[in-house]
Amino acid sequence: MDKKQNDSPIGPHRKPKQIAAWACIIALAALYIATFLTAILDAPGSGALFRTCLGATIVLPTLLWMYLWLYKRLRDRDK
Repeated sequence: MDKKQNDSPIGPHRKPKQIAAWACIIALAALYIATFLTAILDAPGSGALFRTCLGATIVLPTLLWMYLWLYKRLRDRDK
């Protein structure tokens, strides 16, 4: 009846993926908030920040996926 923490259905390798995903979500949310605030305040660099936000929306999740894929490949190669 006692379940060990390692016997969870999530698995032992899920936690690094979750941490990386949350870090990406937080980074994107911070960038969106900064873009929104500069647009409201009509700051001179709001156009450039908006373009950066659009680029990061595509680049950050792609880099995260590539990092996790490479991490899995290198970890499996060591076994």
